[in-house]
Amino acid sequence: MRRSVVVVGAGPRGAGVLERLAASAGEFGVGPGAELDVHLVDPYPPGAGRIWRHEQSSLLWMNSMAADVTMFTDDSVRCDGPIVPGPSLYEWAQQVREGRLPGESVPPGPVGDELRALGPATFATRRLQSHYLDWVLRHVEATLPAGVHAHRHRTRAVGLVGGSPQRVRLATGEELDADALVLASGHLDADPTPDEQDLVAFAVAHGLRYFPPEQTTDTDLDHIPAGETVIARGMGLAFVDLVVLLFEGRGGGFAPDGPDGRLRYVPSGREPVLHVGSGRGVPYHAKTEYALRGPRPPLPRFLGPDDVAGFVRRGGIDLRRDVWPLMAKEVGWGYYHELFHGHPYRVHGTWDAFAAAYAELDWYSDARTELIASSVPDPDDHLDFERIDRPLRDLCVDDPDALQRALREYIADDLARHVDERYTAELGAFVALLSVFAQVTELAGTDALTPASRARDLSWWQNLFSSLASGPPGPRLRQLLALSRAGYVRFLGAGLVVEADGDAGVFRARSDSLDGVEVEARTFVEARLPAPSVSGSADPMLAALHADGQLDEEVLDLGGGCPTQACSSAVRSADAAVAHGEGAVVLHHTGLVRVRPSDYRLVDDDGEAHPTRFAIGPHTNVRIPGAFTRPNTNALSFRANDAVARAVLAQVVPAAGRLSA
Repeated sequence: MRRSVVVVGAGPRGAGVLERLAASAGEFGVGPGAELDVHLVDPYPPGAGRIWRHEQSSLLWMNSMAADVTMFTDDSVRCDGPIVPGPSLYEWAQQVREGRLPGESVPPGPVGDELRALGPATFATRRLQSHYLDWVLRHVEATLPAGVHAHRHRTRAVGLVGGSPQRVRLATGEELDADALVLASGHLDADPTPDEQDLVAFAVAHGLRYFPPEQTTDTDLDHIPAGETVIARGMGLAFVDLVVLLFEGRGGGFAPDGPDGRLRYVPSGREPVLHVGSGRGVPYHAKTEYALRGPRPPLPRFLGPDDVAGFVRRGGIDLRRDVWPLMAKEVGWGYYHELFHGHPYRVHGTWDAFAAAYAELDWYSDARTELIASSVPDPDDHLDFERIDRPLRDLCVDDPDALQRALREYIADDLARHVDERYTAELGAFVALLSVFAQVTELAGTDALTPASRARDLSWWQNLFSSLASGPPGPRLRQLLALSRAGYVRFLGAGLVVEADGDAGVFRARSDSLDGVEVEARTFVEARLPAPSVSGSADPMLAALHADGQLDEEVLDLGGGCPTQACSSAVRSADAAVAHGEGAVVLHHTGLVRVRPSDYRLVDDDGEAHPTRFAIGPHTNVRIPGAFTRPNTNALSFRANDAVARAVLAQVVPAAGRLSA
């Protein structure tokens, strides 16, 4: 008997699902006489996918160091399937240049030069990462167990035909039998929102340039002329890519300007002037470039599986009210653990005494504040989440140059804290932050949070986590500082608002950080990814499934009139609010594909989980982080891949053939 699984998405997520299918196939009885075909469907390069494809600017880097990137499980990963170790990006590069991988050689050209020089703390280019991901997929395919066969299809999946088995329709016209379907497409494009469509129309009517949210690498920035005043909204990783492409990408460069790593920008003459702001008003925090001085903090301590289970039993949980104090305390535990162990001269007393007192206190209690003040004499060594979350909340000036100086001082301080070994407590906090992220993701995959909290707090938490954990390499912030000093990047600050001024025929920006100051421009760039949207998805497969009612968008009832997790599309209205009794029920569309958290099965319009259809990745209501991750961190991504793979195998392999049956 031969069964077939179709995985839509052949980037790192799809490759990870294939690896997990292969790891557990034998346990489920796959082998001679019980064959399994796995079809990987993707128009972009297999292994690398769209985001990590080789065909992009050689100037673009990863935001993780080479030793912190792996596609393979290790002994830290707690999953039901077998652990199958493999090399990290750095270890792979070592093996390639030392000739220890049969059939592999150093690639020619600049990528080969980079591979030869790669160290564990190097931020590799995305082009080099594409070679690693290509090798990972080829390695997985070459080591498939007997009975498992992988097939690549370099095209799009555009629809699903019902039947037994169901069939996936490809853009080529071919149809693939699918005893199980796994949607693993990663970040998806979406059509412009109504507000964005209005801005597009405004730009067309007034001869302006508006760039809606999308992957920056896919944006045609050549349309922005030299010397142009540009407003950019967003200061995350998409903004970093925008800066790289608009300045270095146009021939500019950076030269040393002092012994402390300070840089000077060398212009090409083709630069625009970029005015940038965002909600928080500052760039994401730089990636740490040092190691812990003390032992790794013992985690989880205050927010672990038992605590999550308690929240689930209790129900009606508000993340900010009920969970955040424990989240903050957990991150504080990691921070102060490293401060005491790595920098004992900056604290009073012993760790054991501090830890015993700290464990008994609520994060937002006066007693905890007093404990920190008496144990950590320098206020700059205190962990202050409110300052971290809203660093510009007390800053409002009427002089734009004063704002530039304040932002440069903030960025320089943040850079020092993440590259100078005096501040390794920041890494202790980061380690704890990863533990917190895993626990909150587990909690968010249950019914415990109220709909209002899911709608309001999960996006806040995701944004805060990204700003702390997904920032750029330190050198990128040095470059940003150089561009600011040279006048090519101008900071607008926090609470950015950009409006279409019909009378003047321009875009106009203002912020909470500037009093009475506005910037007008003829070019406006959304330096961010599009918000998730099932109903507005540009992906033909997702759109087709949604149109047929076979895939549901998560919708939260903020008024209490629908089930806790989501509301059926039968009760939706166009403006996401309906009359309900004497009041109004407000429905919040998250834009995410609705899956059953326990096994990632797709949920349809009637709230039913489909037995043979699955989805995994950032486009689902179980927000799984990146497809590759740090080694030795019990990575949630690998556990999710394993859960999906085993659910698929349990579904498609006849029970009589399973070794575990």
